Amino acid sequence: MENQNLIDAELGRLVIRDNADRQYIYLVESGGSRGFPIVIGNAEAGEIYRVLHREEPPRPLTHQLAFDLVSGLGARIRHADIVDLKHNTFYAQLTLENEAGDVVAVVDARPSDAIALALRARCGIRVAEEVFRRTTEDGSA
Repeated sequence: MENQNLIDAELGRLVIRDNADRQYIYLVESGGSRGFPIVIGNAEAGEIYRVLHREEPPRPLTHQLAFDLVSGLGARIRHADIVDLKHNTFYAQLTLENEAGDVVAVVDARPSDAIALALRARCGIRVAEEVFRRTTEDGSA
């Protein structure tokens, strides 16, 4: 999604409900008042929880493996972008760069995976202005 106006955002909160199939994250505009929830799965919620609480399992789980693969190939995650919202489904992309800072790949991802990896990489999260507009306009997500 080229030529989008992307707004810096951050994880506002993670909501984990015991014995529930769906968990929630809330993204908020950095320094702003807009925000919206995204429904995520238990595995992604668990990964986000582990990163936030600096807990490492004894063996790498899927997100750690993906992060290590990116690093092992000489790249790093520059940022995770929430780029679209269609039929109540969010779409995301991860931008990967090499050591020189050149973009080497833009990879489609589920928002929950992109955010989990961005938190692990300690890189920025951005949301397309259009996504903020649509989630605050009709209150849906």
